[in-house]
Amino acid sequence: MSNTTQNEGNTPVGKVLLVGAGPGDPGLITVKGLESLRTADAVVFDRLASPKLLAQARPEAELYDAGKGRDDHRMTQSEINELIVELALRGLNVCRLKGGDPFVFGRGGEEALELSAAGVPWEVVPGISSTIAAPAYAGIPVTQRGMSTSLTIVTGSEDPNKPDSTINWDALAGLTGNLVFVMGWKGMNDIVAALTSRGVPTDRPAALVQWGTTPKQRVVTGPIGEIVARGVEAGIGAPVSLVIGEVAGLRDAMAWFDTRPLFGKRVLVTRARSQASKLVAQLENLGAEVLEYPTIEIVPVRDPAPLDEALRNVSKYDWMMLTSSNAVRGIAARMKSLGIDSRSLAHLNFGVNGPSTARALAEIGINADAIPDQYLASAMVELLKTDGITPKNVLFPRSEIGRETLASGLRKLGSNVDEVVAYSTESPNDTGDLARAAYEEGIDFTTFTSSSTVRNLIDLLGGSPDLINTSKTVIIGPITADTAKELNVNNDIEAEEQSITGIVKAILAHVTASEKQG
Repeated sequence: MSNTTQNEGNTPVGKVLLVGAGPGDPGLITVKGLESLRTADAVVFDRLASPKLLAQARPEAELYDAGKGRDDHRMTQSEINELIVELALRGLNVCRLKGGDPFVFGRGGEEALELSAAGVPWEVVPGISSTIAAPAYAGIPVTQRGMSTSLTIVTGSEDPNKPDSTINWDALAGLTGNLVFVMGWKGMNDIVAALTSRGVPTDRPAALVQWGTTPKQRVVTGPIGEIVARGVEAGIGAPVSLVIGEVAGLRDAMAWFDTRPLFGKRVLVTRARSQASKLVAQLENLGAEVLEYPTIEIVPVRDPAPLDEALRNVSKYDWMMLTSSNAVRGIAARMKSLGIDSRSLAHLNFGVNGPSTARALAEIGINADAIPDQYLASAMVELLKTDGITPKNVLFPRSEIGRETLASGLRKLGSNVDEVVAYSTESPNDTGDLARAAYEEGIDFTTFTSSSTVRNLIDLLGGSPDLINTSKTVIIGPITADTAKELNVNNDIEAEEQSITGIVKAILAHVTASEKQG
């Protein structure tokens, strides 16, 4: 179909992409699907769409919640069809973001027919279906050589007791391969009865997988004759997949996703969004559910004139002190803007407060000259004293809210110190409400990577530490710990190494110790 189709008003018609978002894990969307989402003018999404995927949409994109559950219809299918046609006729390119695969029990075919009838160009971007992904994340291969070489996928939303059922239950019961039922929790007893009454052995292995591929995944295994009762006892509910076949017995040997050390733990990350990716990635790789609610955003320095002036006259300094990777990025950005390259810094010695700042400095081609063993401003001053070094003229790029400890200590040594603001911070508008809701649902760990994250989260939660103290706090170092104590925030866990890796190690050690005690 042509992209230049026009409606009656001679306005070019947009295109609709029916995109499979995958089964729940946002990382399982395809490359083409993600690109479609990121470039769309409008996104019409289902109820199982991950918030992390929706965050990939353009800020100016129109978002429409078309979520449909069995008893919760925000929009009927007819209304969804009308909406995507209307949006395209307005000239918008639409990402119709659907759970799993659009054409595997996704009603994508109905939407495609409506679009074709309306003369709207469309494409389908296949997605990973929960019918194969949920069992895979449960450690259950849907085919296995020598055990099962066929797979039958069945909708569980059709009543097996109705006389005109379109499902051939006699044929299903006679199959030796694996069966996967989806959307069937409400009628699961009837499904099991329909199969066992037709000859499926009651001891045939089966598994229930709820919220497959997500941090909420839960798996129950057992013989088919007992599987529903075991699911009810375990509190299993929709959305759930039922896997029937000998492969279900492989879970004990092949479970991988929900056996990771932090699986089931909910961690609230307060680090600035621009810096949180490494911490989030490490925690998620260990199985944690990470709720990323930054209490600060790092933004370019509001008034760059003082920093620009210092960089133009950088030849007068013999040392530059950096206590944050943000400061490194701040000076790098202004140097690029001013057309100053790193050769102008060749005469300087650089002092940094820790490995993350040293890494940021190395990324712009400069090695640090002084890194104290303790990542504290006072430790830097002590290191210089011990080595008999007295910097003459120091440039100290910092944030607007930085502490005075380092500058004061250097001045006591006899150094001239010029402090300039290299980056600014601000509080995101929505963090308070989101964090409050998260704590009410339950948070296992709250991470604090700076004093400002403690102060800002307290402010965003209305000035009280009570919700924060319902979780275990994980604090990056003694300065942040002092701030927490001052604001009556518990100091449950303090990282031995003041870095992202140190925070992750501290959480792992706490969980491991708790499991041993339990």
